[in-house]
Order: sequence, then structure tokens, then C-alpha cells
Amino acid sequence: MNGPAVPSPTDITPSANGMHVYADRGSLAVGRADSVTYVAPPRRAVFWPHQVGVIPRRARSFQHRAEAERLQTAVVGGGTAVLCQVLTGMGGVGKTQLAADYAHTVLGRGQTDVLVWVTAGTRPAIVAGYAQAGVELCQADPTDPEQAARTFLAWLTPKVGKRPCRWLIVLDDVAEPGDLLGLWPPDSQHGRTLVTTRRRDAALTGQGRRRIDVGLFTKVEAVAYLTAALAAHGRSESADQLTALAADLGLLPLALSQAAAYLIDTDVSCAAYRRQLADRANKLARLLPEPPTLPDDQAATVAAVWSLSVERADALRPAGLARPLLQLTAMLDSNGIPRTVLISEPALAHLTTHRTPHPDGGHEPEHATADDVDLALRALYRLSLIEHTPDTPHQAVRVHQLIQRATRDTLTPEHQDRLAHTAADALSAAWPGIERDTGLAQILRANTTALTGHAQDALYRPDAHAVLYRAGQSLGDSGQVIAAHDHFRYLAATTRLHLGPDHPDTLTARGNLASYRGEAGDAVGATTAFAELLKRMVQVLGPDHPHTRTTRHNLASWRGEAGDPVGAAAAFAELLNDQLKVLGPKHPDTLITRGNLASWKGIAGDPVGAATTTAELLDDQLKVLGPDHPHTLTTRGNLASWKGEAGDPVGAAAAFAELLGDRLKVLGPDHPDTLTARGNLARWKGVAGDAASAATTTAELLERMVQVLGPDHPHTLATRGNLASWKGEAGDAHGAAAAFAELRDDQLKVLGPDHPDTLMTRHNLAAWRGEAGDPVGAAAAFAELLGDRLKVLGPDHPDTLITRGNLASWKGIAGDPVGATTAFTKLLDDQLKVLGPDHPDTLITRGNLASWKGIAGDPVGATTAFTKLLDDQLKVLGPDHPDTLTSRDSLAYWQGKVGNGDSEAQ
Repeated sequence: MNGPAVPSPTDITPSANGMHVYADRGSLAVGRADSVTYVAPPRRAVFWPHQVGVIPRRARSFQHRAEAERLQTAVVGGGTAVLCQVLTGMGGVGKTQLAADYAHTVLGRGQTDVLVWVTAGTRPAIVAGYAQAGVELCQADPTDPEQAARTFLAWLTPKVGKRPCRWLIVLDDVAEPGDLLGLWPPDSQHGRTLVTTRRRDAALTGQGRRRIDVGLFTKVEAVAYLTAALAAHGRSESADQLTALAADLGLLPLALSQAAAYLIDTDVSCAAYRRQLADRANKLARLLPEPPTLPDDQAATVAAVWSLSVERADALRPAGLARPLLQLTAMLDSNGIPRTVLISEPALAHLTTHRTPHPDGGHEPEHATADDVDLALRALYRLSLIEHTPDTPHQAVRVHQLIQRATRDTLTPEHQDRLAHTAADALSAAWPGIERDTGLAQILRANTTALTGHAQDALYRPDAHAVLYRAGQSLGDSGQVIAAHDHFRYLAATTRLHLGPDHPDTLTARGNLASYRGEAGDAVGATTAFAELLKRMVQVLGPDHPHTRTTRHNLASWRGEAGDPVGAAAAFAELLNDQLKVLGPKHPDTLITRGNLASWKGIAGDPVGAATTTAELLDDQLKVLGPDHPHTLTTRGNLASWKGEAGDPVGAAAAFAELLGDRLKVLGPDHPDTLTARGNLARWKGVAGDAASAATTTAELLERMVQVLGPDHPHTLATRGNLASWKGEAGDAHGAAAAFAELRDDQLKVLGPDHPDTLMTRHNLAAWRGEAGDPVGAAAAFAELLGDRLKVLGPDHPDTLITRGNLASWKGIAGDPVGATTAFTKLLDDQLKVLGPDHPDTLITRGNLASWKGIAGDPVGATTAFTKLLDDQLKVLGPDHPDTLTSRDSLAYWQGKVGNGDSEAQ
């Protein structure tokens, strides 16, 4: 049934005050739903455009943003009108301001006839807003809000043959999607609905509704806002300070607004405010204005704006977990928290214990599960308290830094300390023993760094937490040795401060610091530091304490790295005897010492003995540790290398090929040890005679290393050096020299001038410069390098002695064979004292001296020297070693010169 007709708006003439029109009420239904009587209310004129409700004022320093453009462009692909837009985002990002700006804009442009603004925090508030519109536009009964609201919604529905009304309904701050059940405005090509909400539930979108995610200010917008807000009160600050403050506040519009008001009200400088903000003793609420002095008619401070959202999230299934989960995330990195941390056993135990009690009491809570955590994360996400991206598990959860701070501000000191330990335990539990995934390791380190800042000294009570050491070790494993050194320097200082100089944790931190001092290039300094540490450990812990033995082990290693391989071997032999007595022959530490003893014996000049001893060790490790244990795999790599050093490069290549296959299965393709095996395989292929294949393989490896480890990782840089060498060996001496020059420049930036790797690159650059046709330049470069190696390493370091040998050779090649002979004679005397007569380097120098004697005009002397050298090489290296074969060829050559009566080499 239809009520009496209402005069058409087209029949009305303009009044003196503007367009005087009648609202098209349609039909007004009253009574029960199954027995409806339609009564036409009395006709009453209203003016269009008509506004119901109060639109918030634009902020005084309102920033035009990209989201505003999206609102104005209310169409989707194909030109279809968007009937409903939902602005969603965390509290404080400016959703209401964007909606208000849109409403003011469409009113100002005459683009709407009726605008209704509803503060939609509850269902009764929505009904009341609709009812007010029903009363003003449809003469609905104000005593029956529900009926008046239905009347208004019915009025919005387009009527055939009636002049259309262009309307905009803004539902601001919808708290529960269910509050809109039955209250969504109808679809109309002439009507638009705009919703602002923190919720991101599926119920709010679909059915022609487009979601617009409102984010933070950009840096430019944030600085522009602060500049304008301060300028309005005659204040100015430097762009650098404002940029830094914007970053401190996480680019959150509400926080920027309230911080600007605080600066103005208190007349403090931006720099002073930032210092107060950085002081964790200051709660966030103390650094913001309080109601009713908040700017732009704001109702709550940043510190309080999220409290209701937390309560609502905590009420969603699984009830009671959202709040303690948010508290846990507040201790970690705002930029990304791995799911594995939040579902670790320590995290689940904490959530079970601290689950928010049900208001009605009840039974003990069930143990929280990983599925519960996922649901609780979604609850926090639906309330825009976190960002949750399950498809990126390493950074599955992001939390704005101010939400984190506001959450921590609600905790008692005791609760925050417990949370710090829980977060540290969770990180430790989630940290893989073998870091196959370098991306995950980086995220875990970032979370540890964030935790240490939030926890302050809690992680040093009662002892230093293990995660502090794990983060530093991870830095070292990733090749960031300088960063690892700095990490442990800080940790050694803080453990000393909190626990005292003789606490085991302090001593452990000192040991790690010494190790990374050596890894960063200062082997001599590492040796000195370990010697000092060992004395203290013997006094504090005793000679048989595991930490004392570990320190002896490290001291021996760095003694060798500092240039004393014989001393290192002797120290490992002594340590092995003590470990056999205390630990027994099968203890993993004993096996490690056996491996190190074998290696230093080989470096000290006995590669054959090293290969034999390493083979025996491998048999025992296979029995004790099994074939897939990392130590077993390491020993296999050492055995392959010593096979090559002992004269069997083909066997070394074959062994590394087999090892590589197993490392791929056990460690994965991107583990550093797997990449090292690939590099060693390429090396021994090249030594075995296939330089071109070695260059190709190394180039492929380098590409992967850059992706996995980064361009500045020491292993990546070392691989670049290997590639340059194999380019040269394959016939491109000029290309090798150019590549080494480029590498040197990069190592100077990354590692510094005194790092052993930088010095080695300079060595190789000088050599390939000579091979490329500039022996004089090569000799000059080696002379300069020798001065630096004497300064950094000392006169007896093997690398210093090698540099002397190369300098002597290039002097001879540059035209001074007599000078070369003299230099090699002096070098041999020193090597005999330092390395001994059977060391491979000593034998090489004897060969070079013999050759230069012949070149200098003494073929008889050369023949005599090679005859003696060959006898010794047969005893030390065996008949098939490449150096032995080279000496046999040289002896034949010089014997031929003597037989021909040549007085000097041609």
C-alpha cells in the first residue's frame, strides 16, 4: 500500500535563502511487521543540503594524503561506483580526520544533498544517529529510536520516479562489525557510505565495500606537519631535529600532533624533548598533553588510545591470550618478529600462565598451543594493533613502536623483567643450531638487539642470558667479524659492570672478544688477550675447568695464526695430553683438539703427517659422532685439503666433490660450510690443472655468495680473490691484476689496511702485476708490502717470509739475478731458524735460490743445490709430489747447462 503523495521537489521554486525542497520521505511504516499500516506524517520543508550530526573540524595543520585522493576517486576498475568505503588502521593514524576532510570537501563542492555523521562506537550510538536523521528528514517519532532509524534507512532507498537524493553517511570509529548488522545503508547509485574503524574483519568488506588501509605519515608529511604546527605558534626547529623526532614517534599522526602540542605548551626544544623521550624511565603519558588540553578536540592521549582495542582483542577467541601476547611482542623488534619465537615452548608456557582470567572465573586455563597463538595474532590484527603477515614467517608480526611502549608502560617492573627473560628464552629456543637461513639469523639478531634495549639490566640477573652470546656468535658466523668484535666488547664491559670481573660470564665474554679481535685481523692482539685471560681463569676457575681448557685451545690457535705454527702444535699436544686424562679419548673436545693438532703440524711443515693423523681422527669421529655431525664434516674437509697439500690435488678435488654432496644434504646449499666446500672444490680442480674450470666454478660461487652472505662478507671478498687468481692462471694476467686492484680498494674500506686478507690481496696484486709484464712495479709493490707486514706481523711470521721470497724473485726477474741470489740466501738462513729445514716453504726457498744461482752464472752451483734439494724432497714429500717433480726437471735443466759448458743461463 502507498501513502499519500508528497509534492515533487521539482515543483518547488527557490526561496530567497536558497533551494527550498521537501525531503522525499517515501512511505512511513508503523506497527507490527506482519500487519503494517502506513501513515503519512505531516509535510514539513527542509533545506538541502542538510547535515545531521557534527563533522569534526579539520586539524589545524591537516596534511593532504594519498588516502584522501583514493576517497575522492570513488570508482573501481571499469568505472563501477564504489558505494561504501571502509577506512581501517591502527588508532592514531588519522582515519577520522581523513573522513572529516572528505565530508567537508563534498559539502563544500555541493556534491551531496544530505550528509549524516554518526559517531559509531556502539550499536546504540549508531541507532541514535540514524534516529536523529529520521526525525530531521522523515518526521520520525523521536520517542522510538529503533523505528526512527529504520524509517531513515527506508528513506535512503531510491524510489522510482522520485528525484534522487545524493547522500553521504559517515560511520566513524565502528568498534564491532556486529553492531552494523541490519544497519548498513542501502545500495544506491546516488548514495555513499564511509566507515572508519580499527577493525579489519571480513564482515566489514565485500558486497561492494572497498577497504582502504590507512597507514602512517610519510617522512615528508610528518616533517611538514610538525613544521606547520610549530610555525602556527611562532616556533621553529631544524629540519634534522624534526625528521629525527618524526622517526622517534614512528610517523604516527596522533603522536606527532600531541608531541607538537607538548613542545608548545612546555616551551622545550625538540632536542630536549627527544632526550626525554629516549629516557625509558619516562612513561609515554608524561611526555604528552592531558585532556582537556589535547589539540584538535582529541579525546585521548596516544598512551591511552589503544587500551579499548586491547580489551576487545583479548575478548576474541582464544579469549585471554591477545593481551599477554601483545605484551610479549612489546619486548621484541617492532620491524618484524618471527612466528617461531612466539610459538616456542617458553612463549607458550608464558601465555598459559599469564592468560587473562575470564570475568566469571572458572577452571585453570588450558595450555596455550601454536594454533592459539595464530588465532590471538589474528585477533590483534583485526583490531589493528599489529600487522600480521603469515606468508612472511620470519617477520610475521610487526608492532608500532609506540604501541609497544604504551604496552610496556602498563607493566610493573617485576612483570617487565619476567617478560624480558621469557622473550630471551623464546629467542634462544627459536635460534637454529646451524644457521642455514641467513635471513632468519639477521631477524633474530635484530630482535635480540631490541630486547636488550627494552630489558635494560634484566638479562644480567642472576647471570648474563645465553641469547646475548648467541647474537654475537651469529654475527661472527655471518662474517660480520668487526660487528661481532664490537658486540663482545660491549658485552664484556656490561657483564663486568653487572656481575664483576671474575664472574664466569665476564670471562666468557672476554674470550669471545679476544677471538673476534683475531678474526678482525689482529692475531697478535688475540694471542696476548688469551694469554692474559688464561692466567685469570686458572686463578678463578682452576686448570681443569672446561672454560680454562677452551681458553688454552684458543690461545694455541691464535698463537699459530700469529705466525708460530710450531708453538701452536706444541700447545695443542700438551692440551691433548691433559684432555685424555680428564675427558678421555672419545670426548668431543678431545677429538677437536686432535684435529687442530694435526692441522698445525701440517702448517708447521708436515702435510703428509697431517693427512695421516686427520684420517685416523676421521675414523674415530665416524664411530663417536656419526657421519653427519658438523665436526665430522669439518674433518673430512681438512683431510681433503691435506691430501692436496701432500701432493695429491686430484684426490683432494674428488674428496671435496664427495663432501659437497653430503654438506648439501645435511646443511643445505646456502650454509657457509657448504659454500666453503664449493670454493675448495674449485681450488683443487685448478691446482690439479684445470684453471678454466676453477675460474668458472668460482664465478658461479661468487654470485651465490653475494646473494647469501652479501658483497662485504669476508668469505665473499676472499672468493673474489680466488676468482681473480684463477683468471690469471687461465691466461689473463692483466684481468687478474685489475680484479685484485678493485678487491684491494673494497677490502681497505671493509676490513682496513692491516687486515691479513687486505695484505694478502696486495701480495697477489703485486704478483699478477709482474706476470702482466711489469716486474719492476711488482718488485716495488712487494717492497712496500714487506714494510707493512714487518710492522703488522713481525719479521718471523710465515707471511712476512713469503713476501721476502716474492720480493727477491721479482728483483731477479727485473734484471738483478745476483741481488735475487743474495736475498734468497738471507731468507733461507732465517727460514731455517724459524721454520726448520723440512718445512715446505724452506724447501721452496732452496729451489728458488738454486735457480737464481744458475741464472746468475753458476750452473754448477745450481746443479749441486738441486741435487741436495731433490734428495731431501724425496724424503719429506715423496717422489710424486709436484714440488719434487719440479726439482727433478730443474736439476736436469742445469745438468744440461753444465754438460754444454754454458757459463750462465740463457
